[in-house]
Formats: sequence, structure tokens, C-alpha cells
Amino acid sequence: MLPFTRHTLPGLVSVRVSRRVKVAVAVADPAPAFNSVTAFAPATVANLGPGFDFLGCAVADASLSLGDTVTATLDPSLPPGTVAIASVTSPSRPTLADRLSRDPLRNCAGVAAIAALRALDVKSHAISIHLTKGLPLGSGLGSSAASAAAAAKAVDALFGSLLHQDDLVLAGLESEKAVSGFHADNIAPAILGGFVLVRSYDPFHLIPLSSPPALRLHFVLVTPDFEAPTSKMRAALPKQVAVHQHVRNSSQAAALVAAVLQGDATLIGSAMSSDGIVEPTRAPLIPGMAAVKAAALEAGALGCTISGAGPTAVAVIDGEEKGEEVGRRMVEAFANAGNLKATATVAQLDRVGARVISTSTLE
Repeated sequence: MLPFTRHTLPGLVSVRVSRRVKVAVAVADPAPAFNSVTAFAPATVANLGPGFDFLGCAVADASLSLGDTVTATLDPSLPPGTVAIASVTSPSRPTLADRLSRDPLRNCAGVAAIAALRALDVKSHAISIHLTKGLPLGSGLGSSAASAAAAAKAVDALFGSLLHQDDLVLAGLESEKAVSGFHADNIAPAILGGFVLVRSYDPFHLIPLSSPPALRLHFVLVTPDFEAPTSKMRAALPKQVAVHQHVRNSSQAAALVAAVLQGDATLIGSAMSSDGIVEPTRAPLIPGMAAVKAAALEAGALGCTISGAGPTAVAVIDGEEKGEEVGRRMVEAFANAGNLKATATVAQLDRVGARVISTSTLE
């Protein structure tokens, strides 16, 4: 009997053959399942107070306007294996689209689409991307992550949804790395939905936090007419943290995780409001933020903090009944204490994450 061994070459299937006969089988591109796919990805709230860079959750409204939409279409007019940004629109903010690059290497949706194509090992097909922005830029609502998540999901679905969810997150993370840094607390919940804990990057390990279905958690998102670039807000972070601050924040983050798993809305709000490291350094950079937080709590919110890098303030409530009043009080506080116009949206926990909302079949 002849001895056997395995041989693997880049782009080739590993085949067990005799050492005297070496065989390599080329891997075919995955066949397209659709001509085009449209996917939606929701807004996200990162950090959730004490969970800086490792906790986040997805939020959406009933109309799916709180998020971004991407349509990925097979485009035989382009060189195989490439991606083009065909259009960028923003129906609610017409001037926003002009600020986004059509270069796929400088556009969040484009970078994620390219990464997804690479992960799928697609070499024989090209894709055009149509991006519809529902989220403002620099708002603290995961705008770049929503574009990246929708693009990765659309491209994957175009070829039959072959990628594992971790691979979709990693494709989106390529985009996030270029825009706001290598952290997955927006892109992970944008893809997976619900609450997500980013445990580690090497090895890459995400832990979805399943909350009881009975949890009626809603989020009051109040966004002032003010941009807070992530780079600027990160530059404000303290370079050193005292041990007692680290211990206190760690305990609050652990309490937040426990509260999510137990479905304890009151504890979720309390823990979210208890960040003693990041929020104290960022809040002064957002005019009126301290007054907004106080107004939310006085109006009956269970907790309030900065969403992501800001400037959006996020308050949590149990059920949506108090949402309108809490939002109104927060908007007033931004106007009175920060001299800023603001808009309020009441959203719910989005347990789905990025999803396909329409397809067109191959001809």
C-alpha cells in the first residue's frame, strides 16, 4: 500500500493523495444566488456606560428608519472581483450623501463589501453597491457600523449566505478599523442583534447576551445638532486609571451583563449610569450633557449615558409609555443647558441585527 499525505496550496482544496501522485483541485467561486440583495442594519449603542469598547446593543424602530440600507447587485460591466459604489443617498439628510466618498476603499460599505467578497473567495463576479443612509454621521449611533454590516450581509446573501456570523463581523471590522478604530462593540451587535459582549480579538470571541423575551426595554435616543468625531472623543480619554476606578467600573460592567441575562431593566439602567472613567471625560465635550442626563432621570428613565462616543444621549425605560415625556425633557435640557437643537427617537432593543429585506432573482 502506498503512503498517503495531505497537500494544500493557496486557493486549492486539501486533497489526500499518494506521495507518488500529487493532485490539486481548484476551488470554484461560489455561484450567485440572486441578482441583487437589499439588507438593513440597525443603529447600535456602544459602551452602554461602563462597558467601554466591549459591550453594545442594537436598537431599531418599527419602520426600520433607524439604520442603514445597502443593495448589492451583480455588475458584469465591472472587472471581476471588484466593488463599485454606484450611489449614496440620504432621504432625511440630503446633504449628508455629498460628504461620503464613492471610492470603495474610502467608504464603510465599500470596505466591508470587499472584505466579504474576499472571505467568500469570489473572483469571477463584481458588485455594485447602493447605500442609503438613515443614520447621521458622528452621532454615536454606529453610523459606520450600520453601513458596513448592511454591506457585508447583502454581499454574503447574494452568494447564498455562506459566511459564519463571526466572518461577517470581521468583514465589518475591516471597515470600522479604517474609520474609528479596531473595536467591535458597534459592528458586532449591528450584525448579531441584541446585546453582545466582545470578549477578545485574539482569539476572536463574541458572546451574545440573551435577555428574556419579557424584557420590554426601550431606548430614548436624543441626538443634538452637534458632531462628536470618534477620534476627538477618544483623544479625551484618560491615559491612566486608578485601581479603585478600574475595580468600580468592572463591577458595574459585570452587573450590567448580569442584568441583561436576568432581564432586570432597573439594574440595566442603574449600571449604565455608573461609568466613572469614560463618561466623566467625554460629557464636558458635549454641551449640556450633564443636564440632559439629570433631566432623563428626573423624568423617570431608569438610566442615562452617552451613546458610543456621543453626542447622542441614550436613556433606558421599561416599556415605551414614558418615552415621549423623557425625550421631551432631554431635548429641552439640550436647548437650555447646551444651546443645541436636538431630536428624540424612542427605539426598542433590536434582537435581529442585520437582515435581508428584499431580493431579485437571477435572470
